[in-house]
Amino acid sequence: MIKWAKDLFPICRSITGEGTRKTLSYFEKLNPEFKRLKFKTGKKVFDWVIPKEWNINDAYIEHESGKRFAEFKKSNLHIVGYSKPINKTMHKDELLNHIYTQEDQPDCIPYVTSYYKERWGFCLSENQKRKLPDGNYRVFIDSKLKNGNLELSHAIFKGRTKKEIFFSSYVCHPSMANNELSGPVLLNAIMHYIKSKYPKSKYTYRFVLHPETIGSIAYLSKFKKVMKLNTICGFTLTMVGDERAYSYISSRKGDTLADEALKTALLGLSNVINYSFLDRGSDERQYCAPGIDLPLCSFSRSKRYPEYHTNKDNFDLVTQKGLMDSFAVIKKIIDALELGIYPKTLVLAEPNLGKKGLYPTLSQKGKHNEIRLRMNLIAYSDGKTSIFEIAKLLNEPLDKLCNEYNILKSKKILK
Repeated sequence: MIKWAKDLFPICRSITGEGTRKTLSYFEKLNPEFKRLKFKTGKKVFDWVIPKEWNINDAYIEHESGKRFAEFKKSNLHIVGYSKPINKTMHKDELLNHIYTQEDQPDCIPYVTSYYKERWGFCLSENQKRKLPDGNYRVFIDSKLKNGNLELSHAIFKGRTKKEIFFSSYVCHPSMANNELSGPVLLNAIMHYIKSKYPKSKYTYRFVLHPETIGSIAYLSKFKKVMKLNTICGFTLTMVGDERAYSYISSRKGDTLADEALKTALLGLSNVINYSFLDRGSDERQYCAPGIDLPLCSFSRSKRYPEYHTNKDNFDLVTQKGLMDSFAVIKKIIDALELGIYPKTLVLAEPNLGKKGLYPTLSQKGKHNEIRLRMNLIAYSDGKTSIFEIAKLLNEPLDKLCNEYNILKSKKILK
């Protein structure tokens, strides 16, 4: 996964434009099941309108001495996203009105955008701004705003049932690793896993990569009906590449199968932080909105971290281990779902595990602790209590419980 993220890191992405197309094309090569969808500029999607497409070739500020600052080709974070074109000479006093910094982090270049109001601007670290010499500057932005398309990619893996498990992430941020390349690369790794492990899956799986906010709104405007009918569980994947924490952000009411599944999958892990829907920040805002109400929650590693939306969000922060640990969380959920959400015993009263080689034949104090989990799983397998609820009740890791479930299923004790 880290290779995919590093390949894509240099690209200047936004909610529209060539950078986003290049990113989607990269993922479409990794998973050819992806299909491209396009929404034209001016199209109404619920209460929003698809904006003009934005593309940029170059940008910089050049002092009268010839020295350049805020060079786009050195860092695409130097340009305010969606900046309109300009080629003009002005004094430093006028220029400073269009310079954005993060004053509380004087060494960081901030990420700033202006999608829905035409303006121009540059981003510098506060320390860089303070060192700008007096005098006149040439301000140059070679960008273009035109009618075009907002584009996204989605894939559907059909299962034995129409009931869907849904994963989404977004591809509209420029060169930042955690927010947001980590989510899309994790989503693609999940696709690879399902294709290899569950080619004849029980559930149908829906995956979508889109620009944040306007992309999810556009997608829902086209697929809301079928998603409301079929989705039983969904996850927004965002900022999943660091090693510092695990974060669960609940659905609007916090009572869906997705909430239950993610909270259970995080049992036993260190530094787990639970957030309510009041702390929402990504596309769960759309997928859980009133009238949409998909059973979806969000998964992150560190939801709040100092490098967020700055040039420090790089591969010092995002690691292969961080991504793989995130993958392990989602893998546990998928494995549990495919095993069966509601285990049910096939035997009245306690089964005779001894004759099946699943219980010690010698009764002695302390000998039964090793099979306590097995007995507890059987005791709660009534066909009504979910595997996630049982894991929470027993305070046992989900993957450990699933292993026991598999053993008991193979002996025809559970179904």
